Amino acid sequence: MEQRISIITLGVADLERSRRFYLEGLGFTASSAGNEHIVFIAAGGVVLGLYGREALAEDMQVAAAGRGFAGFSLAHNVRSRAEVDRVIASAKAAGATVLKPGQEAFWGGYSGYFADPDGHPWEVAWNPHFPLDADGRVLLPA
Repeated sequence: MEQRISIITLGVADLERSRRFYLEGLGFTASSAGNEHIVFIAAGGVVLGLYGREALAEDMQVAAAGRGFAGFSLAHNVRSRAEVDRVIASAKAAGATVLKPGQEAFWGGYSGYFADPDGHPWEVAWNPHFPLDADGRVLLPA
């Protein structure tokens, strides 16, 4: 696994409230890659994502409330579908718990989830809409 964090996604209770806070309140600029369900913000080589808490929990296949879901996921983007499976297998071998094996995603890519030994969830994703540069940084549309 290459050493990087690609996207930090915060599961939020009210996406519009969060959108206003980050964009209007803090002055961040959203990428055109977002839509009514998700906001993407370039953040110095890392992308901040805002996504509904319930929808994020559903994608991870975990409960949205209580222990097991803290309202966020860390994401590690890779260069191919096969690399998603390799990284998840390596993480499992290192002691991670597989939450969701790699599979085709509704947004057109391929992804899966694992939890580190402390339960922090990581998404491993190949996303054809977000290419990686030579240094492994996600390239968001303007």
